[in-house]
Amino acid sequence: MKYTRESGARLTSVLAASLLCTMTLSAQQQEGPQTEAPPLVAPKPAPAPQAGPSEKVIVPAGTRVGVVLQNGISTRSAKPGDSVYLQTSFPITINNRIVIPVGSYLRGELIDSKRPGRVKGRGEFRMRLNTLIFPTGYTVDLNAAPRSADSGGKETMDEEGKITGGSDKAKDAGTIATTTAEGAGIGAIATRTGKGAGIGAGIGAAAGLAAVLLTRGPEAELPRGSTMDVVFERALTLDGSRIQFTNLGQFQPTVQSPPRQP
Repeated sequence: MKYTRESGARLTSVLAASLLCTMTLSAQQQEGPQTEAPPLVAPKPAPAPQAGPSEKVIVPAGTRVGVVLQNGISTRSAKPGDSVYLQTSFPITINNRIVIPVGSYLRGELIDSKRPGRVKGRGEFRMRLNTLIFPTGYTVDLNAAPRSADSGGKETMDEEGKITGGSDKAKDAGTIATTTAEGAGIGAIATRTGKGAGIGAGIGAAAGLAAVLLTRGPEAELPRGSTMDVVFERALTLDGSRIQFTNLGQFQPTVQSPPRQP
């Protein structure tokens, strides 16, 4: 009886071990190669490219920037060395990236200013821009000059950026004509003859000419709020990590000067 019980226990152990091996093999077979494709997993979106600390962005020479003058300039009082302040009114982009937003500031100075002469000549001045300040405070040196301007007056600008006052010939001719007519009228009344009118006309014309010669020609002026195109004369190198702009920027309105008299 004792022998039979021990034999049964051994047989039970053998059967349990066999069953365990069979279950293990079955599980391993199920974990083998699958006939069905695994479910698709949506790829994670690639992160937006960020500027590295050593990235340089080059704004090429010849780039034009729209700006608005923040302080008025007139040859009546301007002198070389006077500061000039402007604000960008249009963004500059490179490869779909904003590199100079609206509302950036440019600073420069007058390098020449000349008043008009009394006999001939017109007022003229030139400026040079040497500093660009971004809305974030990032500041870089630059070499730029204006190429066109809208002052609301008769000023002209040459290809070197020199602003010249408008012509005053029509006004001078009007002054002489007026004094001539007034002199003729006075001479005719005084003498009651045509000869007197002629003498008076001559005197009036001389007076008008003297007035023209003693009066300065037109000043060159750019009122506050004048718009200009500025051209970079040298490539501008920017630190890519300092120009991470996500919008076009914001222009600060300039208080316009009173309308100019024609």
